[in-house]
Order: sequence, then structure tokens, then C-alpha cells
Amino acid sequence: MALTRRHVLAGATALAAGMSTGCTAAMGTKSSYLTQILAPQNNNTVFHWLDIIMQQVRDQRVPPPRAAVAFAAPLVAGFLAVNGIARKYAEPYNIGFGPQGANMDVAFATAFATAASEAFQQPFLFERTAFLKKFPGSEAKSLGVSWGRRVGLKVVRMRTDDAAHLTKANYYRRLYKRRTDALAWKPTGSFFSAKPSPAFTSFPKALFPGHGGIRPWTMNSGSQFRVSGFYHPESPEFAQEFDRIRTLGGKHSPARTPDETEIALFWEDGPWGITPPGHFLYLAVQALQHHRLSLVDMARNFALLGMTQCDASICAWDNKYHHDILRPESAIRARAPYFNNRDPRVRKHAKWVSYIPTPEFPAYTSGHSTFGAAAAEMMGLILGHDNVPLVGRSPDQVLWPQLTGVVRRWSGFKHAAEENGLSRLYGGVHWEIDHKMGMRSGADISRHAYNTMFPRYA
Repeated sequence: MALTRRHVLAGATALAAGMSTGCTAAMGTKSSYLTQILAPQNNNTVFHWLDIIMQQVRDQRVPPPRAAVAFAAPLVAGFLAVNGIARKYAEPYNIGFGPQGANMDVAFATAFATAASEAFQQPFLFERTAFLKKFPGSEAKSLGVSWGRRVGLKVVRMRTDDAAHLTKANYYRRLYKRRTDALAWKPTGSFFSAKPSPAFTSFPKALFPGHGGIRPWTMNSGSQFRVSGFYHPESPEFAQEFDRIRTLGGKHSPARTPDETEIALFWEDGPWGITPPGHFLYLAVQALQHHRLSLVDMARNFALLGMTQCDASICAWDNKYHHDILRPESAIRARAPYFNNRDPRVRKHAKWVSYIPTPEFPAYTSGHSTFGAAAAEMMGLILGHDNVPLVGRSPDQVLWPQLTGVVRRWSGFKHAAEENGLSRLYGGVHWEIDHKMGMRSGADISRHAYNTMFPRYA
């Protein structure tokens, strides 16, 4: 096999990820995410371990839907361990009560790291050792370790058969019925496999078509919050969407404002950084660090956030492959003549390119919007309001040097979530209806979860 530039880059990426595994940066260092936003006096066990797996998502180049899965299990395991000792909230997993007198910080860390080891396929030995050294030897420590490991392993076993194996191959495997009309998704980029353009079999295939079949944490099924159908391609609504994204989301769009351009880059959050679910967990830390919560309450909040981010990924991917809708770039560059839309604005623009890279999976609905709305709704329910002024820099400025020094401000989580979803329109990679329906699904997921999961014992 001839050595190509692609092979060299792939090998370098794998080597870099392998070198970084097990070498998590400590709080206070540049590579630590939470150093950017967390006052040292506000650090706690939940934040400490969340920072560790945020870095793993970045260092292992985990794509957003898989990152959401990887965040959930450790956060749930940590909560279940401390809740078993505190005995404060009911849970549906039959974990049972933990030993009285067990150290809850140690139990959280051990359960979290045990579940994280499975999620990231690495043991976190250095991180466990460094954390446990903070606690002198005692019966409370020993009980915390043994109970935390027991809970962590139970969560690992519970999620082993979560149907995630369906996502390992990036082709459809007849998991969803493909569309056969002009709206059907096809790969987007410099070349198109839609006629009359040539087909290239080496083009990237659809990403994680089985992700919508993963067993959810809080939903009854991946399709529980599935949205209604996309626009008919001959409709005036579709023509309006087509024209808006063509004029707003192109690489050299004169209609997009400087602020909208900045927003498109700020929220891009691709698989070389914190990712959208990680970004909203990051903002949750920024907000919740100022609330003096017990360990069990803080752990519960982040378990709910992690579970709903995971379920948001399942819901969005179920919608994507159920509806199977093409991306704007495919429609604008190649498919426009086949829509039979009478509006003169729906015509082919062969040189049009989206401002940010178009992802390699169907459009409807937007994962960004679903993630953001789920986080915003859950934070509103946790706090009882959305009056949470937030100030933020990009967590991963290295991806977009244009963001160096850029600071954005939001009136609350709903404002941030709306801006996050709209960023995909400004970037030219989503239809507006992708955003609107994703926001609806995300909010529905969190309302359902908050009302059904982990009620307080009477």
C-alpha cells in the first residue's frame, strides 16, 4: 500500500492521542479546561474528575455523540456511589445503600474512574493514585474505595449491552430505511456521489448511523422525542430555507455579520476539543461553582446533565437517520435542480461552500441545538430560573486562532443555547428547521428527566 499524506496524518493523530492518554493535566495548568473558569477555592471532587474526562475527550479526539456517551456513565456512577452512602435520592438501578461512614469523596472518585476506564478504554491509574493520596489511610477510605468500585462496576455492566456496538461501523446496516427522493442525504464536500456528479467510493461514510439505537438513560426509547417530518422540497418553506442558508452560511457570505461569523466559529466545537456536550458541562461548572451544594447534590446535578446530554445525542441521531435529510451544501451545490421547486431562488450554485466544515451525517435535526436546549432546560430546572449571566472564551482557541481574545456574554443558559444552535446556520451546515426542532427535543428530554429521575426520599 502506498504511503499517502492521509496515512501520515492519521498515524500522527493516533500517536498524539496515545501519548496523551493517562497524562491528565492538573488544575492550574494550561491544558486543564476548568482552570479557565474555576476559582481554586470552588474546586471539588465532581469538578476535579469532570476536568479529567473533558481532557480525555479532547486528547482522544472523541466525536460529539460519543463524547456525550462517555460523559454520562462516569457522572452517573459517581452520583450513585455517594447517594448510596448519603441515602438521599431514590434511583431506578437497585444500587442499594452503601456502608455507613465510608468517605464519599473517595467513593465518588473510585466509581467515576471505574466507569470512565471503560468509557475511554484506559485505566486512569495516575489520576486515581494522585487523588487517593490526598486521604490518609483509614477505614472510611477503605470503605469508600470498595463501595465505589462496586458501584462503578455495576454501572459498567449495566451499560455494556447498551446497543452501542451498532455504532462501530459507519454504514447504515439497514438500521434505518433510506430515503429515495431528492432530499436523501449523501456525503458533502469537494465531490458528490449524487448524479450527475461522479462518485468516489473513498469518500467518508455516514457517522454513527446506529447511535440512535443506544439504550437511553432517561428516555423510554431513542424515538420518544422524535420530531415530525422535514419540509417538502417543492414547498415555499423549503425555498425560504434554501435561500436563507445560501446567502447567510456561505464561506464568503456578504450577508453574515462579523458577530455572526464569530458565533459560527465560537460554537463549532468539533471532535478536536471539548465538543458541544462538554462545552455545556463546562458552562454548568462556571455557574454552579458559586452554589454551596453538598457533594451528593452537586453529583446529582451533573449526573442529570450528563444523562440528558447522552440522551440528546441519541435523540438527535435517531432523528438524523430516521428522516435522512441532506445538508445545505449538497442541496445548494448539486441537488437544487432535482427539487422541482418553482421558486427561482432554488437553483444550483456549484462553487458554494459552507463557512465551517460540513459534517458527514444527515442534517435533521441539529445535534448542537439538541445538546444546548437539553443543558439549558436542565440548568433552569436545577436553579429554578435562567437569570445566570455567563461570560465565556472559547475552551479550545487552538482550533480557531480567530477566537484568540474573543469574549462572549449571555444572559442565561437559554441565550447561550440559542446562540449555539444558530451558529450552525451562520456556518452554513444546517437548515433553520434543524435548529428549531432540535431545541424542542432537547428541552423535552430534560423536562422528562427532571420529573422522573432521582426523586428525593420522602
